[in-house]
Amino acid sequence: MRVLVQRVHGARVVVDDVVVGAIAPDRQGLLALIGITHGDDAPTAARLADKLWRLRILADQRSAADLDAPILVVSQFTLYADTAKGRRPSWHAAAPRETAEPLVTEFAEALRRLGASVATGRFGTHMQVESVNDGPVTVLLES
Repeated sequence: MRVLVQRVHGARVVVDDVVVGAIAPDRQGLLALIGITHGDDAPTAARLADKLWRLRILADQRSAADLDAPILVVSQFTLYADTAKGRRPSWHAAAPRETAEPLVTEFAEALRRLGASVATGRFGTHMQVESVNDGPVTVLLES
């Protein structure tokens, strides 16, 4: 599992001209792009959710847990693109929908169980993701 985390001042996900998940523009929060690979499981999702919740990358080296900062979770299978050969990425390392969708949901639910305010994108749809990266700060978490 890979989680590409961006510290943001506002972010939103739009599907078919409708906002389906957002962090208000006046709030500092985290945009978490989630990639699932073969062999990932619910305990892995819960561990990385806990790491993200306590990751000290917000203002004054505080975490989302410290500040009750919102988190926007968006599925992103392209985090497992293999570009080693040729010009066309291979997606073989990305888990199929049947595996990935429940684990992205489990990741968001694990954050909620920790007390996080979580918004999500919509799995398997064409999403427009807008964000204002703060810093910029971008960190990759991996299992």
